[in-house]
Amino acid sequence: MRHGRRIAAVTDASFELLPGECLALIGESGCGKSVLASALLGLLPGNATTEGHALLQGDLDLLTADERTLARTVRGRRIGLVPQSPAAHLTPVRTVRSQLEETVRELTGVPRAGLREAAEAAAERVAFPATHLDRHPHQLSGGLAQRAATALALVGDAPLLLADEPTTGLDRDLVDRTVDELRRHADTGRALLMITHDLAAARRIADRVAVMYAGRIVEIADAGAFFGTPGPRHPYARALLDALPERAFTPIPGMPPELGDLPDGCAFAARCARASDRCGTVPETAGGVACHHPEGTPGDETPGHEMPADETPGKGDAACLS
Repeated sequence: MRHGRRIAAVTDASFELLPGECLALIGESGCGKSVLASALLGLLPGNATTEGHALLQGDLDLLTADERTLARTVRGRRIGLVPQSPAAHLTPVRTVRSQLEETVRELTGVPRAGLREAAEAAAERVAFPATHLDRHPHQLSGGLAQRAATALALVGDAPLLLADEPTTGLDRDLVDRTVDELRRHADTGRALLMITHDLAAARRIADRVAVMYAGRIVEIADAGAFFGTPGPRHPYARALLDALPERAFTPIPGMPPELGDLPDGCAFAARCARASDRCGTVPETAGGVACHHPEGTPGDETPGHEMPADETPGKGDAACLS
């Protein structure tokens, strides 16, 4: 940043994502979720630097790949993106139909004679009305722009799909339809990383849940255990669920720290009822949780705040992203 100042937007993010699996990445705004997705696609701003490794299907390190590789062989083909701001992502001077037809042609090889039908099928997949295909992005509502961007992201059936707030602007019925379509993407042997504030959508389709706070993943858990029993182990993750209207409807006190002014110890300590002197040091990650005072232990039978869970879809067995 200015005057040589550095900000760690994402720190110590470590996870694996398997074919056939959906990992939901949740957390308050500004915690680094979208920055993580941008790093995987090489879309960080010019003043950003990365360290570490992000292996796609075991053979390509996304953090060290050059722009030519990312543009020609990764984006759209091996990794699809549902962007956080779809209206800004769509080309403003072209209709939705023309953008869909171009994407279908480039990613699937459908001959020119079949482009119109293929584009309409892609729109139908996400409930985008055919009557709006000849409109420009500025003529669309936020929900329609979201569906158009999702249709574009699904065209290539990429092995990995990054969905950044894919339900923004949608009513509940369309939310369910959209996340079910994303789940089908994973059920065909592909991987899905869904960044979302919509915990009901995450519960509906996720196999695992990763909770991010102040730039760090503080808990990764099986979705059934996370939303049901025994519930989250990190106090922040548990507080997120307790803030839901269908639960305790209790807001988390205070505000998240600025990423440029993080405390020396646990970033959540100032808002945590379980904090102690030990929280003056940064907790190591153990058993999927980074906390000095995690609730329960793996296999603990203490009742949690249970949320009715849908049937958990199956998982693949080969590494896709690590």
